Amino acid sequence: MIIHLGHIHQLVRYPVKSMAGVATDSTFLGWHGLQGDRRFAFRRLNDKSDFPWLSASKLPELLLYQPLGLDENAEEPLPTQVRTPEGRIFPLGSAELQKSVADRFGSPVELMKLRHGIFDEGTVSAINLATMSAISREAGQDLDARRFRANIVIASDATEPFMEDSWIGSRLVFGGNELGPMLTVTMRDLRCMMINLDPDTAKQNPRLMKAAVRLNENNAGVYASVAHTGQISVGQSVSLISES
Repeated sequence: MIIHLGHIHQLVRYPVKSMAGVATDSTFLGWHGLQGDRRFAFRRLNDKSDFPWLSASKLPELLLYQPLGLDENAEEPLPTQVRTPEGRIFPLGSAELQKSVADRFGSPVELMKLRHGIFDEGTVSAINLATMSAISREAGQDLDARRFRANIVIASDATEPFMEDSWIGSRLVFGGNELGPMLTVTMRDLRCMMINLDPDTAKQNPRLMKAAVRLNENNAGVYASVAHTGQISVGQSVSLISES
């Protein structure tokens, strides 16, 4: 059964894990997510755990670094530079950028390139605009989609929040063609403190996460794996394919 849901409202890739996102009007959805998404990450050199990657949960100011210079016409659009919170621009991979991050973190780090990306739970994250709006209203905050750091923001025709929970086990298809780009929805997105961080200042406000806890057990949006590859674009229709 195919159910029309709405359309793609926004597409965002995050070239460097936990740094600012880069919105795009169109991108290729490959087997490892949006091309160019989370292909770089800073590794904490003194961390011997299974997850040594530096994230904004450990260094909130990482959100204030802005990747620059992406070539949307390249096969894999990757940044060539990064603007620091102070406004300085350094080449990606430079000693100056590495020192800037390490000094803020207070411990040595190393930039790594991951061919297939470094993801927390799934290669693609998606959320409904109505879900973000409901959490923002509950928290008494203006909606800022950047807090939720989703790859795909969907504007559903229905205004019901948290409808994404019912998508688990189903497929999302883009463009109205059953053989087009497609995701298999695998699990709910259990939120962490990162939604509390202001993308412009990195200051914390716990109201967002508390609102998500009250409204939906701290879940907002879903993770998905790629079932069919292809080009996806803002404005493209989104449908749900369910076996029931």
